[in-house]
Amino acid sequence: MAVPKKKTSQSRRNMRRAHDALSVNAVSTCKVCGEVVKPHNVCKACGSYNGKKVIEDSAK
Repeated sequence: MAVPKKKTSQSRRNMRRAHDALSVNAVSTCKVCGEVVKPHNVCKACGSYNGKKVIEDSAK
């Protein structure tokens, strides 16, 4: 089993962990109803994409 010869310093350890932080998910607002949606996705509330109706409401 591989065992390190020297202790890893705090600086080297923290530099390795520099890219492990969580990023914030991107969100935008629907142009039609103002609902918060993920970019490049159809709005689940009104069924529009890029300001145009692409899914008809089945409840009506």
